[in-house]
Amino acid sequence: MARFGRPARARVTTMAAMNPSSPLRWLLRAGVALLASGAGAAAAATDVPDPMQQRVAACASCHGARGEGLPGDAKVPRLAGKPAAYLQQQLASFQSGRRHHAAMEYVVRQLSPDYLRQIAEYFAAQQVPYRRQAAPAVSAAAMQRGEQLVRHGDPSRGVPSCASCHGDTLTGVEPMMPGLAGLSYAYIDAQLDAWRTHQRVADGPGCMVVVANRMTGGDVAAVAAWLASQPPPADMHPVPASVQREPLPGWCVLGNDGVNP
Repeated sequence: MARFGRPARARVTTMAAMNPSSPLRWLLRAGVALLASGAGAAAAATDVPDPMQQRVAACASCHGARGEGLPGDAKVPRLAGKPAAYLQQQLASFQSGRRHHAAMEYVVRQLSPDYLRQIAEYFAAQQVPYRRQAAPAVSAAAMQRGEQLVRHGDPSRGVPSCASCHGDTLTGVEPMMPGLAGLSYAYIDAQLDAWRTHQRVADGPGCMVVVANRMTGGDVAAVAAWLASQPPPADMHPVPASVQREPLPGWCVLGNDGVNP
């Protein structure tokens, strides 16, 4: 890992010192574990134990030891239990620049596809209880609109239901569709806004780019509020694709970033 020599560490340290709120600041205390482990090759060459807990230390500093999310920061998403292929796709998107987050881009930029796959599989296998987070108070009309969009969509605007892609239980669909149940209002709202403003993109037109841009700002807030207010189902596992009753819309392009689910 010669690329992570003294100059790189010095630059990161300087950035964090100049801006205490920088998303890179946690790398100074937790990222070292990931960099020390490399992409697994160095550990294998020297027969040094390399448990996954050590290899995902940088991830765990924000997302929790088992990917349960960070208490007190509703915008840090839960990773535990999400489909492995989806998680690997998102890691690859940070690596390729399709998704933007300074800390995430820094952590994954030197990692091999196999390393990303192992991280994704580790967090996908974690079974951790969900933690409810507070949702803002909204009007009854907004809650009704949110439920309508989640359950039935809005054919007049060409908006499919959330359930048609993310599953009737909203826990996700294997192999690539993440769950929406149990997510915070702040995270759902931020991600829908990122799709609407093209800060988050995917291969081709992408399902969510199309869907989010057919929604109004009020629709986004309503969907986020309704989803965040619902108690998570007892079984939070993503469902098999075979149980989906509705096919994905014809214009929906998932993309795979080289991921083979």
